[in-house]
Amino acid sequence: MAISIGSDYMYTQKLNSTSSKTSADKLSSTISGLSENSTDEELMAACKSFEEYLVEQVVKTTKETLIDNSEEKENDYLSMFSDKLNAQYAKLISENSNLGIAEMLYESIKNNGK
Repeated sequence: MAISIGSDYMYTQKLNSTSSKTSADKLSSTISGLSENSTDEELMAACKSFEEYLVEQVVKTTKETLIDNSEEKENDYLSMFSDKLNAQYAKLISENSNLGIAEMLYESIKNNGK
């Protein structure tokens, strides 16, 4: 295998190794780590992770409906940047707004556990 200067081989290898740990994977591992003995802080953190994931999906879907991608050819660099930007938007929206999704989910879980 030959690697030329300016090739995307190293970038592609890095992208393939890190892209497997998506937001959904992180959320899944957070939720699977919960048990009946989990503290309220751990439960609230999982609820906030879910809220952030939900907002990220809304941002991503909204962005796809607003931007006409038929004219643009999205490459790996743009795709990775866009995914990271969507995740950052979701984090900022979840932290700085009062959506209340995490709190409602937390209360629902606590009430059903009694």
